[in-house]
Amino acid sequence: MKSPGSSKLRQFFLAAALLLLVCQPAFAEKRVALVLGNSAYQNVARLPNPVNDGTVIAATLKNAGFDVVEERHDLPAAETRRALRDFADRARDADIAVVYYAGHGIEVDGTNYLIPVDAKLERDTDVYDEAFSLDRVLLAIEPAKQLRLVILDACRDNPFAKNMKRTVASRAIGQGLAKIEPTSPNMLIAYSAKAGSTALDGDAKNSPFTMALAKHLTTPGLDVRRAFGFVRDEVLKTTSYRQEPFVYGSLGGEDVPLVPVKATASPANPQADIRRDYELAQQVGNKAALNAFLAQYPDGFYAELARSQLAKIAAEEARVAATEKARLAEQERARLAAEGAQKGQQAKAEADAKAAEQARIAAEKAKQVAQEQVAAAEQKRTAIEAPAAGKASENKASENKVVADNKAADEVAAGPPAAKTQPTNVAALSDGSAPADIAKSVQTELRRVGCLSGAADGEWNAASQRSLALFNRHAGTRLNVKLASTDALDAIKLKQSRVCPLVCEQGFKPDGDRCSRIVCAEGSFLNDDNECEKRRAKKPVAKRDRDDRERAAPLRPQAKQVIVGRSHAPTSASMARPLTGEEREVGCNSYGAIMSGKCP
Repeated sequence: MKSPGSSKLRQFFLAAALLLLVCQPAFAEKRVALVLGNSAYQNVARLPNPVNDGTVIAATLKNAGFDVVEERHDLPAAETRRALRDFADRARDADIAVVYYAGHGIEVDGTNYLIPVDAKLERDTDVYDEAFSLDRVLLAIEPAKQLRLVILDACRDNPFAKNMKRTVASRAIGQGLAKIEPTSPNMLIAYSAKAGSTALDGDAKNSPFTMALAKHLTTPGLDVRRAFGFVRDEVLKTTSYRQEPFVYGSLGGEDVPLVPVKATASPANPQADIRRDYELAQQVGNKAALNAFLAQYPDGFYAELARSQLAKIAAEEARVAATEKARLAEQERARLAAEGAQKGQQAKAEADAKAAEQARIAAEKAKQVAQEQVAAAEQKRTAIEAPAAGKASENKASENKVVADNKAADEVAAGPPAAKTQPTNVAALSDGSAPADIAKSVQTELRRVGCLSGAADGEWNAASQRSLALFNRHAGTRLNVKLASTDALDAIKLKQSRVCPLVCEQGFKPDGDRCSRIVCAEGSFLNDDNECEKRRAKKPVAKRDRDDRERAAPLRPQAKQVIVGRSHAPTSASMARPLTGEEREVGCNSYGAIMSGKCP
C-alpha cells in the first residue's frame, strides 16, 4: 500500500507537468515564403537592385524563423511558373504564405502582370504568353489558412511599355500597377508605390521599400498591418514624400503578426535575440546576411561586430582583386620583354607591375588588420557573454537536479526494484566541443572547394592539415594549418567555386567537378601516364622447316682430299688418273696402301 507522502509527491509532479503543458503554445504555425528577384533582363536594361532586395528579404524571413524560404533569381517564364506550382504544394498545410517579387511589372487593361527575364513584349498581346498575371501568384498562396501575403516591389518605370506596339488602339497600358481588390479572405497585397505611380530604386544597393520591410515586417508580435504602416512612413520620409507604399485587402479584428512573440518562463536578456540574429548572420557569412542584420539592428555592440565582419569580407575581396591585377600586370611586363618591345613600353609596363605589386602588399596588410580587429572583437564578445553562459549553466544544473529529484520520487513511489541498475551519468558538452564544431565546419568547406577528399568528422588530423595546406597553395593564403580556426573558415567560405584541382584515380580524368572514365579508341591502350597510346603492330616472322632451308641453300663443292707422300709431291696427272683394277685389288684407294709405297 502506498504511503500518503508518496501520493502527495505524485500529485505535486502531476500539477507541475500540467502547468508546463498550459504554458506551451497551443499550436506551432507553419510559415512558408517564396522570394523572386529579376535583375538580368535579356531584352531591356539590367535592373541593379531586385536580386539584392530578394537576398535581404530572404535572409530577414529566415532569421524570423520561417519554416521554408525559397529564394530564386533571374527566372525565365517557364521556370517562374514551375516555382509557383511547387510553392503552391508547400502552402497547402501552411498557416502563413508570403510571396515577395522584385523586378518589372506592367498593367494591361486593368490586369497586372509580372515580367520574367526572357520576355520581349514586342506587341501588347505578347503579355498573355510571355508574362504571368498577378492572379497566378494569388492562386499559389490560396491554400494558406491564416494569412496570404503578396509583396510587389515592381512599380518601376517600365521600358517595355515605351517600345510596345499596340494591336488595338483602345487597349490601355498603364504606368505602374493597377489597383486590385482581393476576393479571397485573409489576403493582403502590398505595392511598393500606390497604384498608377512608380517606385524609386534609390542610390544604395537596396530600394527604400525593401530596407523598410527588412526593418519592420518581422518585428515579433507586431500586426502585419501596423508593420506596413511603419514601412509606409519610413519610405515617405526616405524619398521626400515622392513614393507612398500601399496595401490592398483586409483582415479580421485580431492581430496577425508574421513573427509571434515567444513566451518565456523567466525575464529574457534583451540582448539575447540580437545575439541570436547576429550568430545566424555570422553563420551565413556573406554580405547580404550581415547587411540584413544591420538593417534590423543598426546600433549597438553586435552592429559593430557585424560591421567589422563586413570590413573583413571587403578586405578579402580587395586582396583578391589586387592579387589578380598584379598577376596580369606581371604577365604584360613579361610579354613585352619577350617580344622585345620598345624601351618606353617596357618601362611603363614595369612601373605598372611594380605599382600593382605594392597595391597587392597593401591589400594583404589591410586584410591582416581586418582579421585582427575581428578576432579582438570576438574575444571581447566572448568575455561579455561568459557571465550569461555561466548563468545558463547554473540554470541547466538546476533543471538537471529537478529531473533527478523527480526520478527519485518516482522510484520511492513505485517501491524498490528487484534488481537495481547503475545510473547513467549524463555529461555536459566539454569545452572541446566548440573547436570540434569549428574543425568539422572547416572540413566541410574544404570538401566543398575540392581540397579534402575524406569525411568531415571533426578530427583535425594530418589529412586535414594537408588539405588546408593545399588550399593555401592554390588560394594564395597563409592560414595556420596546425589548427582549425574561424579565420580559416571565413577565408574558405569566400571562395564560391572549386579551388584545389580535381585529382582522379588511374583510368579516370577530371570532367568539371567529377571524374569520368577514360575510353581509348580502338587500337589504343591506357598507359601508366594515364594517357591513350597507340598499339605498335607486330612484324611477321617467317618460319621454315630444316629440310626446306637445306633444299633452298646452294650446293657447296666438296674439297678433294689430297694425300702427299713423303718422297714426292703428287702431280696433277697422277691425281686425275683413275685407278686400275690391279691397283684396286691392292687397295690403293686406302690411306695405308698409299703410305706403304705399293701404290703410285
